[in-house]
Amino acid sequence: MTKPRRILGVTGTRAEFGLLTPVFQAIAARGELQLLVAVSGAHLIGPTCTRNEVAAMFPIAAEIPMQVGGETGRIADALAFARGVHGCALTIDALRPDVVLVLGDRIEAFAAASAAAIAGVRVAHLHGGDRAEGIADDAMRHAISKLAHVHFAASPSSAERLLRMGEDAARIQLVGSPAIDGLEQMPPLSDAEYLALGRPDIVLALHPTGRTDAEEEAGATMLIDTCRAKGRTLVLDPNSDPGRDGIMRAIDKSDLARAAHFKRPQWIGLLRRIRLLVGNSSAGLIEAAALRVRTLNVGSRQSGRERASNVVDCGEFEASAIQQGIDHAWTMADPDGLHPFGLGRTGEMCAEFLASPVADRLTVTKRNSY
Repeated sequence: MTKPRRILGVTGTRAEFGLLTPVFQAIAARGELQLLVAVSGAHLIGPTCTRNEVAAMFPIAAEIPMQVGGETGRIADALAFARGVHGCALTIDALRPDVVLVLGDRIEAFAAASAAAIAGVRVAHLHGGDRAEGIADDAMRHAISKLAHVHFAASPSSAERLLRMGEDAARIQLVGSPAIDGLEQMPPLSDAEYLALGRPDIVLALHPTGRTDAEEEAGATMLIDTCRAKGRTLVLDPNSDPGRDGIMRAIDKSDLARAAHFKRPQWIGLLRRIRLLVGNSSAGLIEAAALRVRTLNVGSRQSGRERASNVVDCGEFEASAIQQGIDHAWTMADPDGLHPFGLGRTGEMCAEFLASPVADRLTVTKRNSY
């Protein structure tokens, strides 16, 4: 009997793990595949330390420490990346995977893809070919795509960009975004759960974009004040990118209801109850599009990413522009629910391809176009 193909999935953040979950589940369900999960990045540091959430769903095959609690900024990220490459190389040596699976553009995915490609192990990349021009991580997404041997593209436009990058069409699989998988199975929050969060009309989800802490604090303070004036607002803690400390200072000074982290079913359940999502999270452009949730997308973090009819863009962190954007979002036509991110079968399609003979024929050696 042929041994199962070993797939090492590397996850570094709470949000990215939520997206990877249906893919991991589909891989684990196939007898031809063996899922190995490595946790890294923010999963292993405070204040949320979400490693145990991963362990509750999947056996953890390896832990790869990267970031150091309390250390932020680009130099800290560069040092964390170096630790990640080292740790991923040791993990690959110990577990001997056939494929390393990563998602997106963060340093955890970049470290895993770099270590695997150098070690001669095939890399499968989800959400390659996307554009998110407002953050430095967008260049890392491009770099991961050039290291990858299998591309699981989230939209037709992303697949087309990969082709224009010179990637072989045989390596590109249009599978949609795993963010769409299973949405119909996640109901709205109960009245009691919603009441416990303050019955928010607005959820503010703001992540740093690489500006100084002072700039991030000023922008977050203005958004908090503007949203508070427009309706009951729940503010979420940002991710751990450089600039987080500034946003956290603004949140700590506010009197808004706040939440550090939601498990994915609770997050989707919350989106189903609110009137408006404000900020710069990709959830506003992907999950919210499918759920028909109005979104005010602020700033440049999601520049270049595809939009559906649920999105109103506000390019400036300026109070009057934000006020006008919220007013527009309140009164615009109901979103139509149409989006380019697939039919909710991404996990299944990824697992099916990884188990197929076609995946065997994709060599580690790639021909680059110039």
